[in-house]
Amino acid sequence: MGPRSGGPTVTDPIFLSPPDIGELEESYLLRAIRAGRFDPDGPELSAFEREVAARVGAGHALGLASGTAALHMALLAVGAGPDTVVVVPTLTFAATANAVTYTGAEPVFVDCDAATGNLDVDLLADLLGRLAEAGRQVAAVVTVDLNGRCVDYDRLLPLCAATGVPVVEDAAQALGSTYRGRGAGTFGRVGIYSFSHNKVMTTSAGGMLVSDDAALIARARHLATQAREPVPHYEHRDIGYNYRLSTLLAALGRAQLGRLDAMIARRRALRDRYERLFATVPGTRILGAGDSGSNCWLTSVVVEPERTGWAPAQLAEHLAGRGVESRPMWKPMHRQPVYADRQVALTGVADQLFATSLSLPSGSALTDDQVDRVFAAIAEFLDGRR
Repeated sequence: MGPRSGGPTVTDPIFLSPPDIGELEESYLLRAIRAGRFDPDGPELSAFEREVAARVGAGHALGLASGTAALHMALLAVGAGPDTVVVVPTLTFAATANAVTYTGAEPVFVDCDAATGNLDVDLLADLLGRLAEAGRQVAAVVTVDLNGRCVDYDRLLPLCAATGVPVVEDAAQALGSTYRGRGAGTFGRVGIYSFSHNKVMTTSAGGMLVSDDAALIARARHLATQAREPVPHYEHRDIGYNYRLSTLLAALGRAQLGRLDAMIARRRALRDRYERLFATVPGTRILGAGDSGSNCWLTSVVVEPERTGWAPAQLAEHLAGRGVESRPMWKPMHRQPVYADRQVALTGVADQLFATSLSLPSGSALTDDQVDRVFAAIAEFLDGRR
């Protein structure tokens, strides 16, 4: 797995994706504190934005308080609002759909493909046709690069271009991932990242908006800074938001960005080990396996209980009893009570993945001893059911 060793005792819990923070991050934070610049246009934040844009291959970037704030800004930028609809994958975290509702638009949910859990492009084509026939204005298609694996953009982008619908890429889970050598987050008109505590790299809370459209980023920057007009007094012509990323958190992000490749390599080594293990267990597979461009944010195992003789919930219960955190795949948005009455295009795949998948400890901060504990607990469970 790598050089990490030592750390917490065997009685300490093992988390799904704990933050990977060390002395480098401490030094960057201390430097920022001593510089005494805490305003939203300080040098740490400006540098972080430039460095993220350069890393992913985007023209411009805007640091924001969360990935959700970035989604909100992205959707406003492409025209989402009252009397419009936004197509959203149903297999995602609630923030993807919630940001749509912030704008006044209506989320319309679409199912996913079985191999990756990403948006089903064939189903999307049919859905966009039906929405057009119904006279609905589609403000955007939001894609979600699930667990760090990119959507099939070769097929999706021409479809959206042909229908004149902009793409907003929710790459909250995918910073550092690539598709055909191109950085995740750069395939739509605008893309977003999350730097929450459990992501591949973290600023504890935070997000980033990226785009090649300078005017779009400038408008989002204005709105995200309370929409204050450039005059000596406080004047506002638009409703704005307090969405800018803290300069101290930007300093933390700069340190994390410098370590991103190593953290992804650590997660990939762990993913490879899971793949080798479950390749020996009939009736199981790793969701989205075999993608060399994924940042391997989370590794999720898909289980066929009729073949294995056990369900994911049983493995989760066993792991919990040994202090190991796991969790089911996202509960689909169309199954969430708050969105139960929304329009949806379904094949049943998202429901099946929710019922049969389990995400396993995947963090780069896990020590070798912790990783060995996880695999020993899984082996113990499997041996008991052979």
